[in-house]
Amino acid sequence: MKDEHKFETRLLSSLSKVFPDENLADSPLASGSILRNETFSFQMAFRSEKLLKQVKVHTTVDSSLKVEVRSVGVVPSELPVYPDHDEHVIRSTPGLYPDPLYPITEEGLTAFPGQWRSVWITIDSEGQPGQYPIGIRLESETGLVLGEEQLELEVMSQSLPDQTLIHTEWFHVDCLASHYKEEIFSERHWELIRSYVQTAVNNGMNMLLTPLFTPPLDTQVGGERPTVQLVDVEVIAPDTYAFGFDKLSRWVDMCNEEGVAYFEFSHLFTQWGAQHAPKIVALANGEMTPIFGWETEASSDEYRSFLQQFLPALREWIEFKGIKDRSYFHISDEPSLDQLESYRKASEMVGSLLNDFPITDALSNYDFYVNGLVKTPIAATDHLDKFLEHEVSPLWAYYCCAQYKEVANRFFSMPSARNRILGIQLYKYQITGFLHWGYNFWYSQYARKEIDPYRTTDAEAAFPSGDAFIVYPGEHGPIESIRLKVMQEALQDLRALQLLESLIGRERVISGLEEGLDEPITFKCYPREADWLLAKRAWINQTIHSYSS
Repeated sequence: MKDEHKFETRLLSSLSKVFPDENLADSPLASGSILRNETFSFQMAFRSEKLLKQVKVHTTVDSSLKVEVRSVGVVPSELPVYPDHDEHVIRSTPGLYPDPLYPITEEGLTAFPGQWRSVWITIDSEGQPGQYPIGIRLESETGLVLGEEQLELEVMSQSLPDQTLIHTEWFHVDCLASHYKEEIFSERHWELIRSYVQTAVNNGMNMLLTPLFTPPLDTQVGGERPTVQLVDVEVIAPDTYAFGFDKLSRWVDMCNEEGVAYFEFSHLFTQWGAQHAPKIVALANGEMTPIFGWETEASSDEYRSFLQQFLPALREWIEFKGIKDRSYFHISDEPSLDQLESYRKASEMVGSLLNDFPITDALSNYDFYVNGLVKTPIAATDHLDKFLEHEVSPLWAYYCCAQYKEVANRFFSMPSARNRILGIQLYKYQITGFLHWGYNFWYSQYARKEIDPYRTTDAEAAFPSGDAFIVYPGEHGPIESIRLKVMQEALQDLRALQLLESLIGRERVISGLEEGLDEPITFKCYPREADWLLAKRAWINQTIHSYSS
């Protein structure tokens, strides 16, 4: 039996953003295709003319497909984007933006009168190739059918190749302890760390920021973040130290169990120029006490002596754990050109101690690379041109709040296509790795205080909403976001393109991607439409199928 009051539904792709106060503009979605080991997401939008509570969601799907249905929540944004933004945003006004993906409880959904909302459907397939109808039905609490839709999903016989892109989103373990009110590295904290690592790995993050010492990132000068130091340090004589790696071993073992492929050891010097040592605490005279920090000049004899003892001990431990080929180091994050000399001194301090490890830092000026100060540059996406022009390899890319003109990004205010296009760009330019600083930064800017990420999405008017975190804290673990799932799709696009390249060659892949475009795809120039992306991914799948038959 069907309810007689007006209730509208529409299937939409994962690239649609459904706002409560805006009519739907995107075309209905009728079908899709995936490779066998791929995740496919789509939405069912709905609008009721009256308030309805306890709306139930029912799915009809073949048992070989794993389906998850979540409710797309809305969260406030007071700073959606900077005022001088480009035209490629959905809206720039403060308000409620769709982002968190909430599990649907026994109480079901609420349909607010006159508001469009949506549910997010995720399909994972390891089943047999074929056509699968996916049915979605919404019912009232009395069992009346409010609306129903069906999507035809083709599961192809081919599988995505393993991910080769190295991908890190900086993981802030102190934010977990702060939000959940748990003692750092207590058993409950370790459980939370594991659950957030699982979500990261499941969404294509295969490198994990590993806090040897408390990472000197987004910290107010003179201030400090909670101590999250995995390496135990003991002062056994003046300027003489002993090191313990038990917690670091536990971390690495956990990462191995959860599928982390690479370890990104935290920065050995402070952010923005390598002028100081990070906060390091040690057991001295029977008490835990800070031995280095803001008061320590980076090039001081004391810190140099410490590194000359610590890094060889760490190298020996890395060799023992068998992770040398999976280990990366940082010096200082985002140095500017006027900090080149302080960065040079820091680079030279550790260069001979880490000469056979990759050292990689986020920076935008080519001079750091050409002067031999960083082996593997991580260039901002709006400053990649010079690195690409000189065929730098390996080359990584990153974006953050500063990359809000022309290039890809994932602010609340931006269309999801601007998030997903990154996969095609990384493929075309053969980028080795991608870094973003905000997996779960739930503090205000400079880590001055804790924030509630469901209420404050801009780090207290510091970064546009969507920059500082891509997961939310749930009661027992992470709540994913639509931006996270779309980023996962971008990485799947990259892997699908690599599979296609193995079948038809790189030149033909790029020619097919750019067919019909007025200009070649670059990091600043690319098709903006969601329909183009969806059609191009369909072409990729169809071509893979044709050349695999």
